[in-house]
Amino acid sequence: MQTFPQPRRRPNRAGRRAIALAAAAALLALVAGLAIGANGGDERRAVVERFARAWERGDYAAMHKTLSKRAAARTPTARLQRTYADAAAVATVERVEAGRAAEVEGDETVYTVPVRLRTRVFGTVSRTMRIPVSGDGEAAGVDWTAAMAFPGLRRGERLTRQTELAPRADILARDGTPLVEGPDRTSDLGPLAAEIAGRLGPIPPAEADRYEKLGVPAGTLVGLNGLEREFDERLLGRPGGTLRAGSRVLAAVRAQPGGDVRTSIDPEVQRAAVEALAGRFGGIAVLKPATGEVLGLAGIAYSAPQPPGSVFKIITLAGALEYGVVKPGATFPRQTAAVLVGVELENANGEVCGGSLADSFAHSCNSVFAPLGAKLGPKRLVEAAERFGFNEAPALRGAAPSTIPEPAEIGTDDLALGSAAIGQGKVLATPLHMAGVAAAIAEGGRRHRPSLLRGGGDRSQDPKPATSPQVARTVARFMRRVVQSGTGTAAAIKGVGVAGKTGTAELRDTTQDATAPPGEAATSDASDTDAWFAAFAPARRPRIAVAVLLVGQGAGGETAAPAARQVLLTALKSR
Repeated sequence: MQTFPQPRRRPNRAGRRAIALAAAAALLALVAGLAIGANGGDERRAVVERFARAWERGDYAAMHKTLSKRAAARTPTARLQRTYADAAAVATVERVEAGRAAEVEGDETVYTVPVRLRTRVFGTVSRTMRIPVSGDGEAAGVDWTAAMAFPGLRRGERLTRQTELAPRADILARDGTPLVEGPDRTSDLGPLAAEIAGRLGPIPPAEADRYEKLGVPAGTLVGLNGLEREFDERLLGRPGGTLRAGSRVLAAVRAQPGGDVRTSIDPEVQRAAVEALAGRFGGIAVLKPATGEVLGLAGIAYSAPQPPGSVFKIITLAGALEYGVVKPGATFPRQTAAVLVGVELENANGEVCGGSLADSFAHSCNSVFAPLGAKLGPKRLVEAAERFGFNEAPALRGAAPSTIPEPAEIGTDDLALGSAAIGQGKVLATPLHMAGVAAAIAEGGRRHRPSLLRGGGDRSQDPKPATSPQVARTVARFMRRVVQSGTGTAAAIKGVGVAGKTGTAELRDTTQDATAPPGEAATSDASDTDAWFAAFAPARRPRIAVAVLLVGQGAGGETAAPAARQVLLTALKSR
């Protein structure tokens, strides 16, 4: 039987509309789903990027804000910070560098970030961090665990470090003679070397964190003072060791020994300083003016500031000339004391003093320089002192700063100003610092920070201006007169021009004793005063600057100046 194809029935208009709507709805659903998926991926990648950038900055609060709700609930910000800080300390991390996040193929919930960790001990550790993420859109967050504190760490593993050091390097004098060497830290120079070398000891509790970050094992002996402390990190070298995650090795390096340190110390100058101190309580510092190199240090040369007394008049004179408070050719009345705010500020031993500015400086007239300080004013006096390095962080480790009170603390009281101007009141200085003041005058007003390295070390910021060349020349000329005909004649050397300044710092009071009869000074003896002398030589082409402090040893011209002469003689011969 023959059959025929049935005619195709066309849907009516209403049916066609329904089919079109259904197709459109399906298409919209597909597009929306794709958009949601794409946007979700973008948000997850963005949150991982924010996490990585915050880690680079060490911004743990910002890192915590990127965590998922579940991770944030179980991990307070403080715990997050502590976890990263502990890991960084173990691995000696100094810097974190994170790359761009990338989605793991086939897994939309895990991203990878390349991380470079620059460490003190292990160099650069480069690894890829896997960062899991949950949630979509604004709800996307990092599913943080403690294993993410260091790349390569797995759940349940602990990050540990085993470190070691190479033998401690040696310390040499400027001529290559060992000052200390070997594990026993001995020297053929014996007690002479011990005076400057310092000693080793257990890590001080206050510095435990710093040494931990350097990777130094806890039981290591470190420099506590002297040259051992100044160059401690160089002498220790670079620690080596092994970094482990559980039992797995993440990084390993060998300890690198430090290089021997060639210091600026001249053995002959050092010997002269120790011998000149002669067991007395005090300090002697010797510098090379042109570089700031320290040639010798004895006693409390940089560790125990004392009132500098009249050696501070070098600064007062420079400031007064610089600011135009006084002219080099000025003259002054000859008198025994200055009266400031109704109080007498006497010259040493009630001496009649005055005349020309040069003679007043040569004979250290308080009656002239105390009023000059009052006229200079607190602001300008402090500015002058600070240009010479007062109130400045010391260049040497373990050195105490030399200080002068702030202008507001000194105030406008003429007596306080006068006392500060003659190195009394609350002004404090070390012999090392005052040797630097003398050296600055010797160098035409240019000040080098002291260095214990041969050649002066890093001189990128030196010299600094302390005063103008013209003022420095005037002060140098006046200092020359101190030794020629003033209070410092005991420092004179035949055939050599010596420029210096004596100081006799009162340990009780610079003013007249209120209980003493009018016109009479308070009774005192040598133990009531510190003896100072600061100088440089030769006067025309300076090669050596020195400062001597003898605590409770009387007048500077009588005891400190002869000690300085002894050191200058040796230093000039050896150089």
